[in-house]
Amino acid sequence: MALFLYVKGRATMTTLDRLPVVIPANNVPGPKQGWWTYEDYAALPDDGKRYEIVDGVLYMSPAPNIIHQRIVGRIFRYLSTYVEDAGLGLVLSAPTDVKLSPMDVFQPDVFIILNENREKIKEKYILGAPDLVVEVASPSTSGFDRREKQDVYAHAGVQEYWVVNPDAHTVEVLVLEAGKYVSLSIFRGKAILPSRVMPEFPVAVEQFFPEA
Repeated sequence: MALFLYVKGRATMTTLDRLPVVIPANNVPGPKQGWWTYEDYAALPDDGKRYEIVDGVLYMSPAPNIIHQRIVGRIFRYLSTYVEDAGLGLVLSAPTDVKLSPMDVFQPDVFIILNENREKIKEKYILGAPDLVVEVASPSTSGFDRREKQDVYAHAGVQEYWVVNPDAHTVEVLVLEAGKYVSLSIFRGKAILPSRVMPEFPVAVEQFFPEA
């Protein structure tokens, strides 16, 4: 419900109408923005917040809501069953760190490392591009997922990127071609995703989304 205050004859939106968004963490003690590295990031105290680095800039994300977490859990479960039970690789989820470069560190919602790339799995983080990344977008993170993250994932060589929309109950499949992402379309309902990393993944899109 929108709440407005009338100031000098005009309606003014209150903070109740503002959704939290991904923002640069300018007030966190550490290097100047643009100079953050994985080592600086790893030295941060655990304050319960979720941080990521893009091109040396430290960002802070709002806490995920319950629906987000339920969808992430479902996707993780289905991918784990398909990938790990068949011995194809490893499925991991946030808050696992993925170090794409010294100044680009993300915590994807869910991601896959296939067996041929298991050397990327280090003791405390993943070093290099996962084979497939899944991000569950929301009004507070969709711009960040679409701009900053997508560009870095493409540059790092993430071969496939799924963008999940919890409100529309859709999944867009992006695949890397000539260094840029190309959309294979947006899928919903009983559609089976045309994954190139998992070409026979047998789960319909609707199974990712809880009914209530």
